[in-house]
Amino acid sequence: MAEAAHFQGTGASPARRWIRRTGALLAGAPLLAGLLQLPAAGQAQAASSDTVSVAVDSLSPSAPTDGDTLTVSGTVTNNGKQAVTGAHVGLQVGPLLNTRSAIDGVSRHSDDLQSGTGSEIGGKYEEKFSKLAPGVAEHFSISVPVDKLDLGEDGVYKFGVSLSGQTSARPWDRVLGIQQTFLPWQPSEAGTKTKTTFLWPLISTVHMTARTGAGELQTPVFLNDDLAKEIAPGGRLAQMVELGKDLDVTWVIDPDLLASVDAMAGNYRIQGDGGTTTAGTHQAAAKQWLANLQQAVVGKEVVALPFADPDLASLAHSGTSVTGSLSHLKDATDVAGITVKTILHVTPTTDFAWPVEGAVDPSIMKVATSAGADRVIARSDSLQETAGLPYTPSAARPVGGGTTAVAADARLSTAFEGDLTKADSATLAVQEFLAQSLEVNAQTDEQRSIVVAPQRMPTASQVQAMAAALKALQDGNWSQSQNLTAAAKAKPDPSATTRIPSRSVYPSSLRKQELPRTSFEQIARTQDKLDNFKVILSDQSRVVTPFGRAINREMSTSWRGRSTEADSFRGDVEAWLDELADQVKLIDKSETKLSGRSATIPVTVQNNLVQPVSHLVLRLTSSQPTRLKIGGKAYYEQPVDVSGGHSQSVKFTTSANANGRVTVLAQMYTEDGQEYGDPVSFDVKVTEVTPTVMLVIGGGVLLLVLAGFRMYTQRKRAAARQAEDNGPDAAGEDIDDEPGNPGAPGDRLPEESDARSGADDPEQPSDPAPDTAPESADPSGTGERVDR
Repeated sequence: MAEAAHFQGTGASPARRWIRRTGALLAGAPLLAGLLQLPAAGQAQAASSDTVSVAVDSLSPSAPTDGDTLTVSGTVTNNGKQAVTGAHVGLQVGPLLNTRSAIDGVSRHSDDLQSGTGSEIGGKYEEKFSKLAPGVAEHFSISVPVDKLDLGEDGVYKFGVSLSGQTSARPWDRVLGIQQTFLPWQPSEAGTKTKTTFLWPLISTVHMTARTGAGELQTPVFLNDDLAKEIAPGGRLAQMVELGKDLDVTWVIDPDLLASVDAMAGNYRIQGDGGTTTAGTHQAAAKQWLANLQQAVVGKEVVALPFADPDLASLAHSGTSVTGSLSHLKDATDVAGITVKTILHVTPTTDFAWPVEGAVDPSIMKVATSAGADRVIARSDSLQETAGLPYTPSAARPVGGGTTAVAADARLSTAFEGDLTKADSATLAVQEFLAQSLEVNAQTDEQRSIVVAPQRMPTASQVQAMAAALKALQDGNWSQSQNLTAAAKAKPDPSATTRIPSRSVYPSSLRKQELPRTSFEQIARTQDKLDNFKVILSDQSRVVTPFGRAINREMSTSWRGRSTEADSFRGDVEAWLDELADQVKLIDKSETKLSGRSATIPVTVQNNLVQPVSHLVLRLTSSQPTRLKIGGKAYYEQPVDVSGGHSQSVKFTTSANANGRVTVLAQMYTEDGQEYGDPVSFDVKVTEVTPTVMLVIGGGVLLLVLAGFRMYTQRKRAAARQAEDNGPDAAGEDIDDEPGNPGAPGDRLPEESDARSGADDPEQPSDPAPDTAPESADPSGTGERVDR
């Protein structure tokens, strides 16, 4: 990008500013010539081991104006082996920096002794040290009125803090250490202010599993308790909310984070080893964080990313070739707005997509907009300018098809990366950010809309630096706040590039971190299992909702660089779904014996789920229908409905045509014909009764009847003879009343009684065979139960 301060099409003010800056550089030429004539020992000082490190821990105010007093504090540390004597810390104000590239150059060599800043302010605005012992750090603090800095026109000044002194090896005064930074100078309101949009991302890693506790409440289970640390006072996310509430920012939120904290506000459990869980105890912190966030976003724009912040680049490069992958992005987008509105009570914007680090190519743009988003947050180092513009154009870029790429400024967006735990690193980051922002505004009198999209998950120290810089920017005189939607709708610069870079130039460092195709294949397999499982449930939401969100989490951007953890998470989701689906199953069955032409065979279906299941059919199939038929044919099906926590025996009518062993297969199917669960195979042993056996049995029964009749007639004749022998006096007695008389109603012979009471008799060999439960002395399969 060309960065001259004067170019065709700008107003007169930038041109005059360029002339004044050039004059200032020419005026400093004699000073530069004098510096080149320093002793050779001075030129070699950078190579000396007797150096001192200078750390600027605080510079306040970051962007001073007229009447302010600038206070610079920090530490100096003697890194050499000799003591430094006659030392003092001084402040140096260098020339104006006319381009953003010049600011980059100073930042890259901020502690280079040979790139001196300029002459010291001198006088009483320094701090002296009689001696700096090796390895010892000394604190300094210098306050100087801004009018003593001799600042001229508006712009960014090179600013240095140096330590000078001498050692016994080199006993002359020289600069031993320096730290260079920037001093933005805009004491009055700028004629044209840059409209600045700063994204404030509330995003975390995946915390919730697909597992929930048994019972109606479905207690959520978390991977760990790390989220509690982030939302606790002083934690990363707690600071983002606390600091962000007073800033003019656009909140960019992953709805999964809200859902996770909301789940923590109730009963939740933490996953342990071996399938164990422990109770979570941070409900109060979760409730407080949500309450604080609800207050912080009032009156601010809230942009909801798709649920769990899916990795758009991985999806574009590896997922689109797997059927169904894009449908998960649509689902994640649809649920995003509902989640944010339910928890935060605000209506978010859901038409923005944000690829990792704003890197785009045609396939990423296609995927990003496939779920309804028509604005993609890109970055200027991806959408590189090709027209040689000498200024930074506005962020909005119409790229065709009704899609707008919002190109965040790369320098401003990456200003707070790296380790900012030390105060000096954070201070330098803040000053460089402000310097770049002011230089953007100084490029032209045309007002532009600039977007800052920092890293997705800044650390606590990075958040603090971001907040400090943004507070100074909002208090400055060259920028005004604007939300993201307004930036996307701003009038685009006609000369700014709208060409999406080809896939071949997508950064290889980012590609190496993407989810592979195998990840999306596993996701598709899990979705197929979920689709097969949910059709049998009476309350699908108890399963579809937690697993649907878990599948969204499997595609999260937060898995980048964490492939092992990502594989483990996906495997656990699939394994848990398999375990739940296996709660509805067939009970194993032992061999069944049939001792007749027909019988009924029970097969038990067990449902260990909380909810009832239905829309299942159970098919019983005979391997040899010529020997054994089920329901009169090779197989038969019956519907299955089982209450939660119960078992049900489904009975099938069978008919045998020949003796022998027949293997029978029981298999459940969903109503759409998909197999469900594992089949159960068992043997049926048929022992059919033949006609010859029936004749033998019938002949035996006939002989018994005839024998009984003969005994009866013989007794009757004997009784008659006895009556004749007793004479005529016995003729009037009723022989039916005699005890033991075979004709008495209450005194029947055993044989006679058996022959006359067939309905109440014990089962005879010729009776129809009963159900198979009593026909075998062998025990049935373990756990097999009849209807409850």
